[in-house]
Formats: sequence, C-alpha cells, structure tokens
Amino acid sequence: LWGVEFLKDTASGRAPDLKGKRVIVIGGGNVAMDVARTAQRLGPQEVRIFCLETREEMPASPWEVEEAEAEGIPIIHRWGVKEIKSPAGQVTGIELKAVARVFDEEGRFAPTYFEDQTRSETCDVVILAIGQRANLQFLTEADGLELTPRGLIKADPETKATSREGVFAGGDVVSGPWIAIAAVADGREAAESIDRYLRGLDLKQGRELPLRPIKEGHWNPLPEKEPRKARAPMPHLPVEKWLEGFQEINLGYEAEQAMAEASRCINCGVCSECLQCVVACEAGAIDHKQKPRTLELEVGAVILAPGFRPFEARRKAEYGYGRYPNVVTSLEFERLLSATGPCAGHVRRPSDGAEPRRLAWIQCVGSRDASIGREYCSYVCCMYAAKQAIIAKEHNPQVEATVFFIDFRAQGKGFDRYYQRARETHGVRFIRSLPSRVTQNPRTHHLEITFVDEHGRIRAEEFDLVVLSVGLRPHPSAERLAQVLGLDTDAYGFIKNPPFQLISTSREGIFACGVYQSPKDIPETVGQASAAAAAAAALLAEARGTMLTKPEYPEERDICTEEPRIGVFVCHCGINIAGVVDVAAVADYARRLPQVIYADHYMFTCSSDSLEKMRQVIQAYGLNRVVVASCSPRTHEALFQENLRKSGLNKYLFEMANIRDQDSWVHQGEPELATEKAKELVKMAVARAAALEPLKELPFTVTPSALVVGNGLSALTAALTIADAGYQVHLAALEERFAFGGLAHKQHYTLEGYEIQPFIRRMVEKVDNHPRIRWWPNTRITSFSGHVGNFRSTLEYPHERRDLQYGAAVIATGGIEYKPTEYLYGRHERVLTQMELENRLATEPEIAAGDLTFVMIQCVGSRSPEHPYCSRVCCGEAIKNALKIKEINPRAHVFILYRDIRTYGLKEIYYKKARDLGVRFIRYEPEEPPTVRADGIRLDISVFDQNLKATLALRADYLVLSAAIRPHPLSAEIAQIFKLPLDADGFFMEAHLKLRPLDFAASGIFLCGLAHSPKFFEESIAQAQGAAARAIGILAQKQLFVGGAVAWVDPLKCVLCLTCMRTCPFGVPRVNAAEGVIQIDPAACQGCGNCASACPRKAIEVFHYRDRQFVSQICAIDLEEMAAS
Repeated sequence: LWGVEFLKDTASGRAPDLKGKRVIVIGGGNVAMDVARTAQRLGPQEVRIFCLETREEMPASPWEVEEAEAEGIPIIHRWGVKEIKSPAGQVTGIELKAVARVFDEEGRFAPTYFEDQTRSETCDVVILAIGQRANLQFLTEADGLELTPRGLIKADPETKATSREGVFAGGDVVSGPWIAIAAVADGREAAESIDRYLRGLDLKQGRELPLRPIKEGHWNPLPEKEPRKARAPMPHLPVEKWLEGFQEINLGYEAEQAMAEASRCINCGVCSECLQCVVACEAGAIDHKQKPRTLELEVGAVILAPGFRPFEARRKAEYGYGRYPNVVTSLEFERLLSATGPCAGHVRRPSDGAEPRRLAWIQCVGSRDASIGREYCSYVCCMYAAKQAIIAKEHNPQVEATVFFIDFRAQGKGFDRYYQRARETHGVRFIRSLPSRVTQNPRTHHLEITFVDEHGRIRAEEFDLVVLSVGLRPHPSAERLAQVLGLDTDAYGFIKNPPFQLISTSREGIFACGVYQSPKDIPETVGQASAAAAAAAALLAEARGTMLTKPEYPEERDICTEEPRIGVFVCHCGINIAGVVDVAAVADYARRLPQVIYADHYMFTCSSDSLEKMRQVIQAYGLNRVVVASCSPRTHEALFQENLRKSGLNKYLFEMANIRDQDSWVHQGEPELATEKAKELVKMAVARAAALEPLKELPFTVTPSALVVGNGLSALTAALTIADAGYQVHLAALEERFAFGGLAHKQHYTLEGYEIQPFIRRMVEKVDNHPRIRWWPNTRITSFSGHVGNFRSTLEYPHERRDLQYGAAVIATGGIEYKPTEYLYGRHERVLTQMELENRLATEPEIAAGDLTFVMIQCVGSRSPEHPYCSRVCCGEAIKNALKIKEINPRAHVFILYRDIRTYGLKEIYYKKARDLGVRFIRYEPEEPPTVRADGIRLDISVFDQNLKATLALRADYLVLSAAIRPHPLSAEIAQIFKLPLDADGFFMEAHLKLRPLDFAASGIFLCGLAHSPKFFEESIAQAQGAAARAIGILAQKQLFVGGAVAWVDPLKCVLCLTCMRTCPFGVPRVNAAEGVIQIDPAACQGCGNCASACPRKAIEVFHYRDRQFVSQICAIDLEEMAAS
C-alpha cells in the first residue's frame, strides 16, 4: 500500500482490513509516523517501522517519533528495502539490506548500502511512506516538453516558461516536493507570464522590480542575541487512551501557554526579497539584479585551488552534533576563540552562555573511518586540537582540557615540540581512545563521553563542552570542476597526480594545489601554491611580461619647504571599529589637532571609492602628509602608501593609527574609554606624521641568474624549474657527481609503489643537458656578499675557483640518515636501517624468502629528549618495506613496534593495507622501549605491548631500525657563510612557519627539501618547485629598489666599536678603512633596527624610524590627562 492513499482511504471510511495482520511501514518522516499510528488503531497483530536513517537523521518531527514510540510501535533504524516477497500475489515478507549512509558530503539524500548485510522479516502488509513525486507519465515526446535529469519539467525560474511555447509550469512538477507557499508563488508568476503571453508582451521585462516600494523602517528588525527557547509542551490525553480511537489526543494550549508559544522567537530570518538590505548597506555592495555571466578566456595554463569543506559532523550521529547545543565542531570553536567572534575571545557555552571549565576534543571525526567512506587522515586535526586546547587554557587557566585521540600526528616541522608543550607545560590531558558516544544531561546540558581507557575499561566522563575535530574533504564544487576539465580524481574526490608530481594533474597544463590535491596544513599549502605557479610559469616563459602594464605615477611633489599639512582619515571598518569606537567623534577631535587641515570618517577607507576620494582630498587641500586611523599596517600600509604615490606624494609621508587591533578589539565592553584611546592614538600618529620626511629608493638592475646550493633531489628540481623559466642557474653541488639525488639516490620505490631510480636518472640527464644550468661537483662556497637581486659568492672546487654574481639563491643542502648507536646497530649483521633494508629488498629480494620474521622499531633517533622532532617519513618507510616483504613472501612475519603511526593524509590507506595483509603493530611507550639481545644470527626482542598490557618476546631474523633524518653536515657551514639561521635541530629556519615557509628573513634567499625539515620524496620536489617560484619572482623583475627605511651611520659619532657588526643578523655593516667609520650598504640593509638599538654612541638611526619622530609621538601623549581618566 502507499502511505498517503492509505491515510486518505482510512479518513474516507474505506480503511483496509488489518485485523490480526503483521504490518511493516517503510519510511522515517511524519507521514510514516501517521501511517503507523493509524494502522495501530485498526487492530493489527503488530506494527513496525523500518527506516534508512538513524534516530537523529529521521526527518520526522521529534514529538511525532516520541508519540509513535509511546504507542508501542518499534522503530528499526538503518535498514532499506531490498525485496518485497509476494508469491502468488500475496505479501509474505520483506528482505532488507543494511544502510551504509543516507546523505552524501553535501547533505543530499543519496543512500548507499552494505549489499552483503541483509535480514528477512515476515509480514502480511507493507505500507510505503517514502515521499512522493509528480506523476508525469501522461507526457510523451510529441508534447515537446523538456525534462530535467531528475525527471521534472524544465522551466524558466523567472517566467515559468517551458521548452514549448505557450506552456508554463510551476510547483512540484518543476521543483520536486516542496512547500505550499512556493507553489502559490509559482502559480502567481505563471499567471503573470500567461497574461503577458496572451497580450504579446515580453515575458521578462521589468520582472525583477520589487512587488512593493522600498521604504525605510517599515519592517520589524530581527532581535539580536535572542536566547534559544524550547517549544511549549502541548498537553495531551493520557497515553493509555490514545489507541481507543481516532480522537484528537492533543488538548490545546491554555491561554498562558499559547501566549508563551506565540511570543517565542523562532529565528525566521530567511531572505524574503524585501530588498531592505540594499537600503541598509552603506557600502552599496548588494545588487539583486546581478545575472550570471559567461566569460571565455584564452590561457596557457590553469591552476586549480578550489579549497575544502569540513566534514559534516551530523553524519556521526553518536556524538550528538546538531542535537546537543554544547557539541561544536573545531571550526566553530575556532570562531569562539576569536577576538572578533561571538564571545569576543572568551569561550561561552552555546546552551546557557556559561564559561565551560571541562573541555573535550574528539579526534578523527570524519577521518580514518571506513564506516562513512573516509579512510584517509585529514592531516591537520591533531595539531589544531592541541593549539585550541592551549589557547583555551591561556584564556582561562582553570580550564581542564582533554583530547581523545588514536595516534597523535605531529609530523610537521616543530609540531612535536608543540605537542609536548601542550602536555607538559599547559597540562592538556591526552587519552588514547576513540569515544563511542556522547550523551547529554537534559537538566544541566553537560555532556557525558563514553570511551574505553588505555587499560581496557569502559569509562564515562562528564564535560561542559565537546569539540569535534572534523576532517577535511574536497570542496563540493571540485567534483563538477574535475568533470568539466576532464581530470581524474580518486575515490574521495581528491585530484589524481602523476608519479612524483604533486601539483600536476592527468591533463598537461592544468595544475592543482592545496587540499584539492590531498589534506594538508597551511605551510604545505603555501609552498605547494608557489610550486603550481612555478609549473605554470615554465609553460608561459616565452610570453612572460607581454600582458603587463607598467603603472604610471605623477611627478612626486617636493614638500621640503612646506609646513606640515596633515589629512586624517578615520575608518569605520564596518562594525569592527565603529561598533565600539565613536569614529565621528574621533574625526571631529582630529580636526582640532595642530597642523591637521582635513579630517573625516569613511565606512571602508581601503575601498576603491574611498581611495579615490582620498586622492581628491589630497589635491584639493594640498595635503603633504596622511594619517589613516583604521586596522593594521601589516595588511594595509602598502595599499595606502601606493595611493600616496598616485597622489604625487612620497610614500613615506604616511602614518597609520591602529585603532582596531589595539583599541576596538581589546576594549569591546568599554566604548567610551575606547573612543578616548582612539583619540590618543590618532594624536600620536599626527605628531609622528608631522616629523616624517620623504625618502628616496634607488633602482638597480637585477642579475637574471640564480645559485642553487646542493646536489639532492630538491636541488635538481629547483635548478630545472628556474632554468625552464628562462634563467641561468649555477648549481653548486656539495658532493661528487655520483651522489646526485641525495638521500633519494639510496631509495628504490615509494610507498605508492613508484620506482625512484629511473626518475632520478631522468632528472640528472635533464640537468646535464640543460643549456641554462652550469654545475660544479664537490664545491665549497667560501664567501657571500651583496643584496637581493645582486649577490656575489666565491666557489671553490677541485683545481679551480670561481666568482659568481646572481640575483637569488636556493638552499637545498639536503639531509642524511642517522646511523644509530642503539639496538646493536653496527655490531650485528642483521640489524639494518630502513634504507638499508630497502636496498637489500630491491637488489636481493631473496632475503625475504622463507619463514622469516622481521621486527621494525620506530622513532630511532627521533622524538627523544636530545632530538625532540619527528622525522615524518619513518612510519611510511616502515610500512612501505613491510608491504614489499609481504609482496615478495606473503608468509613472512612482520612486526612494527611504534609510538604513534603517522601515516598522514592519503598514506593512511597503506597503513590499513598493511594491517589487512597481516602486518602486526605493537605500541610501546618511550619510558619502556624495546630491548634487544643477540642469539647467534637471530635476535630476541622484548617489548611491553601498551594495548595488551603484557610483555611480548619476539624472535627476529632481521631487526630494522626506522632511523631519523638529520641535517646535512655542511648545513652549519652554509648557514655561517650566508648568515642564515638554523633551528634547534640544525635545520634551516624559515622567515615564518606558516606564511613564509620557503623564505629566509634575508630577502632573495630561499630554502627547500630536507634542508628545511624531513619530508617524503615527492614533498621535497613540490617544495623545491615552490622555492624556485619564489626565486623566479625576483629574477623576473628587471629592476628592484633599495633604500628607504634603512640604517644610516653618523660619521661624526662613530668610533668603530664594531657593536653593530656583531649585532646585525644579516652581516651588513662593514668597516670603511679609508674614512675610519662603519658603512651600511642601503641595498643590503633590511631595516630591522638592531644596530640602531645596540649602538652605544647612538651613531646609527633608521630612516622613517628616527629618534625625533618617536620622541614627537611620545610627547604627544597627555600623561596627566590619561592618568586622570
């Protein structure tokens, strides 16, 4: 039977005979509940409901489900119909199949099943209540109506016109099942179109006009921060009377209850096309008349970076997201922590606004989970949970933070130190367990997490707030993008790339980067984006610069003889500033300051309209200095300085007052005091601006060649990438010719199964034969000088010496494998490192033959007090060799003794594959490491298994050590020559871990590969391409400018104490022997000011940051007035 027809027949007195029969209802919506409850009243033997969804996913209203259960109707979840059994035309039973999932990543209804998991149920009647659709069977091809892929009528969304002239359609036959008000609206639009059609008028002209005029203030504003209120409970008859008939069980509200329910805000603020937003938006940014446009572009390369979306946490119904207000996703919690978030950085519980004390993070929500088709690791979740826990405790030291995890994956540079700091310094508790469920205490809204602890006991703990560390998935638009471009993707929607080329795709000339390639963090994303740019640049080398337009500026005005004429522009920054600070009052105050000629306030000072207005004001008022009171100079100073150049002013005649970060953000609860502070900040900025002076920047010609230091895979890749872009490359190899390829020279295959040596041979051949690459083997660099765009070095190699000039440098010195001193390495012939085993398996595969046992020990030389970093590749290397052993000899026994398995991203698939093939993983703690004893040719290993809580004795034929990656021995020498910093582990230190992962603080020098940190073969290639792109960005400029905000030495004060030479991190100060003073090259100076602050004679100043400018700023503060306030 069909559900709606069954209800109609029953209501019409034609109810089917169900007495004594076994009834099954299929469906999970309100109709299914109505059908089951109606059937229950017709005297059946039993009524049961089977539905696809979990209780939390069911579309039925919660009270409908509760009332059905109260009537004794069982609801069986996660089963779908496979077959209705009806021999001889009579229903006898139903076969069902288990549901894998109901909704896809975008929340669309797309059920999938476990076809091999079935169950059979006996019944006499099956009633289907699974939705409905329009019956269009009466249509034929001759009718000429085009249908959509969903089988609905295709109609113009505005006019309702179909593909056949004079025929219009609307409602469910066009949209599918939808609400009644939409059908009414469609009918109205169709009637308008029919009227126009019959009168011969244009169907669309004027249709976009609003139905009523826009009038200021005729709508009711939506209340802000309205507390969430539950629906008023409906009084009803006693449950035992419900089944006596079809009488109404709800008794209706009393007057007081009705008033409470009617006054409850249901937060109905959905767009109703009233167009009042157009009136409200002062920036004029909203245009309801915009139409889609199609652009055709002729390009030489395409880079895809569609980004990602977090996993939809509702799919893990056991954790209660979407049902319990105090279960939030990690992205939502990040917003709660933000100073600009809903709690101004002070975390509050969504349910009651209380400050939570006990916080829990649940890892791997939407990652490493085969039940939802997400077997991969999302890479970033462990570290952002540690970060959030630390920040939460910094905000409130009373917070108790707990992180539930499987393996803590801190494989990035500096990550393990951060993880240890979270544990040891901040007291974050880490529990190795995956919770089974989260339940809510309905009275307190506290949350109880059930989990199995490390001793195997089932436990439950209560928390105030639970954060779900949700994984990453490709952006929903990426699937369509790949289809349109004809690109191959994997089973999860990530782009497929050729071997060793992470930024390439299955189509030449189309590149991809970021999470679209695989899950990754910010540093890798930034580096990979540069790599994609480099790959595109190689294709476009011949056309480089042909479409560029050089900006033209008016002649710079000479203001040296003018008195200061200052203009002050105060920014609202939307509500970022104006929501706290009275910007109009600040602008009015600025008008009264000395030497201020003009002051006003703007909604967004950085907008193109405001910048144009600023230029007009500068001309009209003859301004010669500008102050902008807005956000941070870190993000906007360059924009405003450029605007001054367009106005004919020197760009150094500009000053910013940061009244957002330093005022409105930190004083949100004190608007009056924040306004006074803004006035003081503006007053100080005006005083400093009056003391500013124009500065000159001098052009110089860039040397269009690069130096690459190293002979590993990263060095080869960087050299080829720069050379392919059209520039000369000097490749200074630190070792002999046969060592080209670095550590990769000793490897044979990747975890994915690709052969490495043929690839390296092709790379070496390309370098050998490239007309723009000159390399010297076994080279030492003995000197370094110069500045970005014009460096000089001396190279010494056997029997020759060479002086080079170049515009940029890439440091790719590589790394080495640690040679262990522990576990009998070097004292027993069958104790090998992973690289040694790999070489033996590739050249002597027979060593894996026979009934052999291989034991592998992880973290040898890593994650120790002496070397507290993760070598990143070790877990993948161990699993790679374990899989190779199993491939050669499936009967071999392989044990991997580990602390955390860190097969991040898509490498997680191979961890699962190893387990499926019988590789056994045994976890140990650093406090109880394995012990090894030789017994002849074999080895006895004893290890305490943290999962079994028992000591295991393993007898091994081979012991394999996953040895750490160490920096190249020459790294320290290179760092000293180039004046480059090293981190605590001896790897080169980048300018910024996240934002500038490939740059040094010294301009024009870049790093990549193992010189940066341990990483896999293909990751080194991508990072080398990224570093090359950064270098190409300099070489592509014919000229650079030096000077401006740089240090200057007063020769009358300098006494050659050499303090500045010892202080400068870039080695810029030099002794001018002829004049007997220190000299600073303005082209090499970075303007950091270390020399100026260290000089005991105060002989050094930095232009634009001179003493008198800061003194003017300090003296502007009215200390007495501030103390009084």
